[in-house]
Amino acid sequence: MALLKIARMGHPVLIRPADPVADPTAPEIRRLVADMAETMEDASGLGLAAPQVHVPLRLFVWRGGAGNILALINPEIEPVGEETEEGWEGCLSIPGLRGAVPRASRIRFRGVDIEGRPVEGEAAGLPARVIQHETDHLDGILYPMRMPDLSRFGFNEDLHRAAQQASRAAEETGS
Repeated sequence: MALLKIARMGHPVLIRPADPVADPTAPEIRRLVADMAETMEDASGLGLAAPQVHVPLRLFVWRGGAGNILALINPEIEPVGEETEEGWEGCLSIPGLRGAVPRASRIRFRGVDIEGRPVEGEAAGLPARVIQHETDHLDGILYPMRMPDLSRFGFNEDLHRAAQQASRAAEETGS
């Protein structure tokens, strides 16, 4: 296994739609998934899409239930219902920044695993957010492109400091 170089915002591979994986069971796909899992672990990520490691293919790895790392190849997702929620997101391709992004609260997903077996299910909360974020990478979309309010986009340290100041001010005024 090997650590892969992560593409950063501005690299063309991140803004083009990825190609379908022709043979999910191919040895090179198995190797890519293993290297992506190791790279994601090393970077302390929750998910990593193939375009983020300069490979324009429709697959990603993510931390599933119980901390297991799962791969989803040629994924398709759809919202379940109309409900959305805003949540903070970061990205290994946009280091040091995060933003508040609206996403579907609940999704249905399907694809295949590295054995070529069908995978499908529903997800809510953080898993739904991660799957949507990674699928966006496969469509050439970075999370800031989903943000309707760029005033909620900034550097991690500054956002953290601002939140602490707001919390202290609220405590002082008793609200």
